[in-house]
Amino acid sequence: MNNGLSTVACNKQLVRTLYEECINARRLDRIEELVAPDFLGPRGERGPREFRATIETVLTGFPGVRFQLHDLFGEGDRVALRWTFHANHGGWFIGLPPSSNRVTQEGHVIYQIRDGLIVRAWLQADRLGVLQQIGAVPRSFADSRAQRPL
Repeated sequence: MNNGLSTVACNKQLVRTLYEECINARRLDRIEELVAPDFLGPRGERGPREFRATIETVLTGFPGVRFQLHDLFGEGDRVALRWTFHANHGGWFIGLPPSSNRVTQEGHVIYQIRDGLIVRAWLQADRLGVLQQIGAVPRSFADSRAQRPL
């Protein structure tokens, strides 16, 4: 994948390919080309098969989801990315039926890359916000207190 590019540039292109050509284009068969067999994910996912299962959970719950990449930068063997997605909750997601609600989520992820493959990921995303937007959790503490007697 070098083609005269620096290692950092190649690593950044790998992450961009993951989102644009694999996830957004729904070509999940490419995950095995991009994710190492010994990959370790933020929730303990291991290998490309479990990485793919995580992505499939999002695609099932939010069928029209597309990730918009904002900041993408790297140093050494790490690439950091800030992304946003907008989608309707149109399918089952983590055991919750579709609400048809419009959802926006922002996230930050750092990938570690070795020998042209993603080996590790650390993710911070607004999971609570998604649960609130699909109606699984009250939008605020005040909303939840109003529903319960004191």
